[in-house]
Amino acid sequence: MRLVSSLFSNLRTNIDSPLSGQVTRATNMQVQRVVLNSRPGNNGEPSPENFRLEQINLTSDLEDGQVLVRTLYLSVDPYMRCRMNEDTGAGYLASWKLSECVDGGGVGVVESSRCSALTEGDFVTSFNWPWQTHAVMMGGGLQMVDSQMVDGHLSYFLGAVGMTGLTALLGVREKGHVTKGANQTMVVSGAAGACGSLAGQIGRLDGCAKVVGICGSDEKCKALVEDLGFSAAINYRSGDVSARLKETCPAGIDVYFDNVGGATSDAVIEQMNKGGHVILCGQISQYNKDVPYPPPLSDKTQEILQSRNITRERFMVLSYMSKAEAALFELSQLVKSAQIKVLETVANGIENMGVAFCSMMKGGNVGKQIVKISE
Repeated sequence: MRLVSSLFSNLRTNIDSPLSGQVTRATNMQVQRVVLNSRPGNNGEPSPENFRLEQINLTSDLEDGQVLVRTLYLSVDPYMRCRMNEDTGAGYLASWKLSECVDGGGVGVVESSRCSALTEGDFVTSFNWPWQTHAVMMGGGLQMVDSQMVDGHLSYFLGAVGMTGLTALLGVREKGHVTKGANQTMVVSGAAGACGSLAGQIGRLDGCAKVVGICGSDEKCKALVEDLGFSAAINYRSGDVSARLKETCPAGIDVYFDNVGGATSDAVIEQMNKGGHVILCGQISQYNKDVPYPPPLSDKTQEILQSRNITRERFMVLSYMSKAEAALFELSQLVKSAQIKVLETVANGIENMGVAFCSMMKGGNVGKQIVKISE
């Protein structure tokens, strides 16, 4: 999937020096990679044992158009749980194949190139980055990124100034119908995760009078309020979500950014006002279950949506990529000016990819879960 805006590949103007045909000295290097060892099953929880670390030999003998890249950061994301099944349930997502290298969002640096658009030292990103310490990739499938857009925090291209940020910003803008001065209340579930932590801040910046986050620990609640500027936060593990929503949202709920689904979402929708809007972004509480996406709602919740004229439309950022370039530039400016604060949970080493993924699926991360592969 070529999902990154053309902004990423248009940041340099002097990349036309012809490197195609450049002679490179072929060497063999030992590379570590992660393959899919087994599937958890449609109704199973993933475990680190579903992944296997291998060592392979990689030749740096490049063909025209290819580059050798060193991986700096890899991303783990909830959608990857679907890729562990034989059938992802989504036409735009391919399943990972057993005993083959898995892939996802990655950022790295070019170490050698036979691609005219890329040269040694360029930072690049892709949504099909193999989980390898080094890789030979086609330069045309990579997007060059400018570290100045993120003040040198290259991992942000996998989060706040990447697809996660686009999902949060465009989700709020396209489906939230936030209006400055309208005294709206927004609730965000999965609020301490990669997307939710950004969506709540964007809702506040766009004019919501109150933003309430739902998450899974007191530590996360504290971070939402003290670090990110949420009005209040609810720990769904330790309290009555419905009662806490009544306390924190006495005027009802106008906008709901839904990342989790299930009982939490039922509780939120029950307290939504007429004409409200549900931004259906994710349903992580349902990803280990063999149910269609979006998962079916209870009769009671469906009746509430219909009787109160509440919109609940699935949001897919891929449908809005024509707006990505401007949105990424805006996200960059918001992050650099500290109007949006970025939280990350960073694991170290490619050997910890499976552990990081499974931890993220259970809510072990605060903000974006990243794995640092090399300096």
